[in-house]
Amino acid sequence: MTGLILLGLALLLVTVTVLGKVPVHDWWVRACEFPRIQIAVFALLLAVVSPLAGEWFAWVLPASVLVLVVQFFRILPWTRLWPLQVQSAESGQDERCFTLMVANVLTPNRDSDGLIRQVKDQQPDLLLTLESDQWWGDRLDEAFGEWPCIIRIPLDNLYGMHLYSRLPLEDAEVKYLIQDDIPSIHGWLRLPQGSRFRFHALHPRPPAPSESEESLWRDAELLLVGQEIRESGLPSVVAGDLNDVAWSRTTRLFCKVSGMLDPRRGRGMFSTFHAGHWFLRWPLDHVFTSEHFTVKQVRRLAYFGSDHFPMLVTLCYRPARAGEHETPEADAEEHQEARETIREGKIRDQET
Repeated sequence: MTGLILLGLALLLVTVTVLGKVPVHDWWVRACEFPRIQIAVFALLLAVVSPLAGEWFAWVLPASVLVLVVQFFRILPWTRLWPLQVQSAESGQDERCFTLMVANVLTPNRDSDGLIRQVKDQQPDLLLTLESDQWWGDRLDEAFGEWPCIIRIPLDNLYGMHLYSRLPLEDAEVKYLIQDDIPSIHGWLRLPQGSRFRFHALHPRPPAPSESEESLWRDAELLLVGQEIRESGLPSVVAGDLNDVAWSRTTRLFCKVSGMLDPRRGRGMFSTFHAGHWFLRWPLDHVFTSEHFTVKQVRRLAYFGSDHFPMLVTLCYRPARAGEHETPEADAEEHQEARETIREGKIRDQET
């Protein structure tokens, strides 16, 4: 009986690992990409106890080792064992640098003081909040209403957004790219030394039974912004809760299509969700940059009652160092996949 149970667990891990590679949008398939760390840990434990499988040992051990290897190599780039994808900033470039804090506040959470205290301690140049409704907007305005540039999108549907900026924010627009109840913010930010770059704040709907039966609309929104960035060739930063893990098929395709870089690669995962469950955490909150930037710091901040930890990133605009970065490139088939996903996301009605 023990052997059959272990064999069943091994087959389950293999199945989940294979499903994570299947190119479909069903939420339960895409969900297999999230817990790669947890799957790897279970595979390691299963390999350790595989001698207990008796006559099934010859099946359980290879299966668990295979799963462990596949999962390990998928998450390896988000460890310190991997080369940096975005180079570290040198000193003496303060006028070219800015600090961004991203915080999904969790709409029912009412510990605004916990977040406000961290903002005052860290003194970011930009604060982007997700899931912020009118109550959160009022609390944030009381604390940061004097900041020169503010965009308020208070919504009660878990997709409200607020952007507070000490930097000049120019030609800012609120757009509903794929779905008419999911906003995003797009504009130019100007640094103290005069340079400008494009800023995109996103929070697409996640693939989950209570939200969306498919990842199509999330994927389409990410890829649409990625396509725009690639076509413009402009210095760009994308930030937000993308409701997708850093190593997923869609996020990797987004980086290839857009040419964007992940500051965490080679530095760590900085898993921001779920703040309440240490054993179920993934990197859901993101900051991506074009090759024009270097990184001074990436940090995960303290718990403040939300199911997300805030994320703090300091970037420096250094186009002269763009050649030090290896920009990801999509091939013709991947560009076609992105175009088809965007087209389908725009024309299909969501079923939840």
